[in-house]
Amino acid sequence: MSEKFALANPLCQLLGKDRNDFSRADLLKVVRTKEVERFTFRYTGGDGRLKELRLPFSDTAQADRILAAGERVDGSSLFKGFVDAGESDLYVVPVYRSAFINPFDPTSLDFICRFLDREGRRAPFTPDNILALAHERFRQRTGYELWALAEPEFYLISPNQGEHYIPSRQAGYHAAAPYFKSNEVVNEMLRHLSRITGAIKYAHSEVGFIESMVSDETQLNGRRAEQHEIEFHSHPIEEMGDFMSIAQWIIRKIAYRNGIIATFAPKIEEGIAGNGYHIHLELIRKGQNFMATGEGRLSEDALKMIGGLITYASTISAFGNTVATSYRRLVPNQEAPTRICWSDSNRSVLIRVPLGWSGGANLARFINPRETEDYQDQRGRQTVEIRSPDGSASGHLLLAALVTAAEYGLTQPRMIQLAEQTRVEGNIFRDQNTLSRLQSLPASCVHAARLLREQHSLYDEYGVFPPHVIDHIRHLLEMEDDEYLGVKLEAMSDEERLVYTRGLMHRDIHRH
Repeated sequence: MSEKFALANPLCQLLGKDRNDFSRADLLKVVRTKEVERFTFRYTGGDGRLKELRLPFSDTAQADRILAAGERVDGSSLFKGFVDAGESDLYVVPVYRSAFINPFDPTSLDFICRFLDREGRRAPFTPDNILALAHERFRQRTGYELWALAEPEFYLISPNQGEHYIPSRQAGYHAAAPYFKSNEVVNEMLRHLSRITGAIKYAHSEVGFIESMVSDETQLNGRRAEQHEIEFHSHPIEEMGDFMSIAQWIIRKIAYRNGIIATFAPKIEEGIAGNGYHIHLELIRKGQNFMATGEGRLSEDALKMIGGLITYASTISAFGNTVATSYRRLVPNQEAPTRICWSDSNRSVLIRVPLGWSGGANLARFINPRETEDYQDQRGRQTVEIRSPDGSASGHLLLAALVTAAEYGLTQPRMIQLAEQTRVEGNIFRDQNTLSRLQSLPASCVHAARLLREQHSLYDEYGVFPPHVIDHIRHLLEMEDDEYLGVKLEAMSDEERLVYTRGLMHRDIHRH
């Protein structure tokens, strides 16, 4: 830890150790050195948003007790619908390795926390614990760890000052200033997320751009909307669940401080790119990636995992596409999937196998021939990408569903055959024979709820998802009441349809 990097975790620099080695004594040293006034416990609630509990202390004994014993919270309020009020008392306990100085208030030392019941065991109904239990079972049953990286997309909606340098419609991908105005705001997000998580890979502007929004919402009407993406490095999947929650909090907080609205809503305008929340998965054993063979082809276990993901695909929508407008994003030829299939480097399929440096990691030697020092990446970087989830996703539950699907693929027969049967080439929407043999993804929240009910045994069998949690997710989906939305829209004039869909989309701006 002797080298100094601007975006390194400040606590790792202060303590001279990796965050996974943080102890209670280390954190008390941080309290004294940084003149910390309180701890802030953070955790993801049933609505998917990051919550906080502020705990001031006036002496070392108080601080030590908080770190050692945690605090009590009302689980029935945090997880309404997930648990009965008679069984709702929970302990909330800090995860030491997650500690970070609050970037907006240096007097607070913040933690991600976990929930324990009265017996000191993981509360089985909280989304973070469902994910952790799913991953523990996965490790025991397969011998692998499942690592993940997320690609959240979001819009930054800003006051429109009538600026020059206006991008063309749907032409914002990797745009630089002055065409995109909010890149410096995104840089601020990157700075804080890098220091907190150590897991940020890159950021760039995305396709979506609206010069002047049209809305009945005064806070949106006339505003400029720019789409961005931040991608993470791969980490153990339960950590990625926490990072997803932290990222949404940081993005919204920094946007708000700059007079901007940040939204992860699946769709904010017809004909304009929606916000995906793609997830990449990789099988890890002893620190090595086991997704590809030495020849650069997918390994048998990677193919088995794809078979599991194909099996679970229609029910995964219940956790990854949770509002009516999710299904306005999942339309043909919009780089968003509608059929259950997979392919290499194809952005219209459900599961994409992206480039994985199979030809070697030292590509810069071809462009810089004077470079003489070789570079070897022994770990491997191949992933598979799930492209259906969007910004409405219930993050921890989505990841838990993906873990369960991956375990199914690695432990059940004929998964390689299923993967082979659902592999496609090229644009599937130009090949009617291929299109006709592929199963469709759900077309609405109500459809996803019905499939979850019909296929609930996929989740019950493993004992990770409590039945009442599945019932609650189904209830939330059914409340969207969108099964016949398409029929309703077809009966409208073009103008009526546009007004109605904008109303649906813009109600989700602050929800997601």
